[in-house]
Amino acid sequence: MTKYKIRVAGEYGVGKTTLIHQFTQNYFPEEYDPTIEDLQLKHMVIEGENCYFEVYDTVGGEEEPLVRPRAARGASGVLVLYSITSRKSFDLVTVCCKLIREYIDSDHFPIMIVATKADLEDDRKVSQGEGMDLAKSLNCSFIETSAKSNLNVEQAFLVLARKINKSRLDKLNNNLNNRKTNKNHKNKSTCEIL
Repeated sequence: MTKYKIRVAGEYGVGKTTLIHQFTQNYFPEEYDPTIEDLQLKHMVIEGENCYFEVYDTVGGEEEPLVRPRAARGASGVLVLYSITSRKSFDLVTVCCKLIREYIDSDHFPIMIVATKADLEDDRKVSQGEGMDLAKSLNCSFIETSAKSNLNVEQAFLVLARKINKSRLDKLNNNLNNRKTNKNHKNKSTCEIL
């Protein structure tokens, strides 16, 4: 069974909890209840393989979108959310991604930027092109979602899962290559006996 530990981060009120509930329970909570921190679970079969998602809802903060970057420790990947109706939440995405990558100490840690509330097109403050450009500049994937209409919700998690799988495979290949290199160095003698 493949296990994915996913953190969902972003500013207060961008829809982290509703996205998670829609993904894990096929449910959109109409009333807003601020999250302290929460864990939701989901089992799926993807391409014939059993997959288990542990989705951690983080507290959104006004000053720091991921209150504790160390919360990403142990995570397989992170969804960083902003609302298309909030320029401020969009502007905090770069800070959030940099905090996570600095803490994890990897430029290749799987992060996906998720624009939320795509059903509120009339209130849009951030264009889809801006989101795509930001994601590209940060080496992240990008998707627009709506938890209310269930637009691209599952897709966001599946795309991140594919990024996580690729990251795991890359690490495995790097480890194998390093072992081969180390083995070759051990076989080469630097001392000659006469």
